[in-house]
Amino acid sequence: MPDINTSEMIFTSVYRHSLDGKRRVPVPFRWRPKDPIDFTLMLFPEPEVGICLRVLPPSQWTKLLEEIKAMPSDHEQKPILQRLVGRHSIEVRLDSAGRITIPEDMAAAAEITNMAVLAGTLRHFELWSPARYKVMEEKDLPEQVNVLKRVRAL
Repeated sequence: MPDINTSEMIFTSVYRHSLDGKRRVPVPFRWRPKDPIDFTLMLFPEPEVGICLRVLPPSQWTKLLEEIKAMPSDHEQKPILQRLVGRHSIEVRLDSAGRITIPEDMAAAAEITNMAVLAGTLRHFELWSPARYKVMEEKDLPEQVNVLKRVRAL
């Protein structure tokens, strides 16, 4: 199991924020880096739930790119993965008020209109429409106890 680098950002908790007319959503203060960075937004399909937006800090984006690069060049899924990640991701920067702007096409694909749920997943966070987030929570509920039992540190 990889060690969690203490200098990496850790994203915990769930926040609900409204979007303004320019599709800007505030990033929780605890999730904002001390120095400005570019986050990468990526469309991410969640089976049985729909699309959410994964928000990757630079360290996680770099790990994803390295993992894709390390795949054998003759791996049949590598070009598909490269196209998917390349087409469905974009870098965004926090503005001076700590907000990120969700591109119109990404907001539409994730069905995020006037409200977004920001959910921490430890090494990145996700942006959900409230309706899809509720479905995802209900889908995960039956497995929560089994999953927690597998973590020896608990």
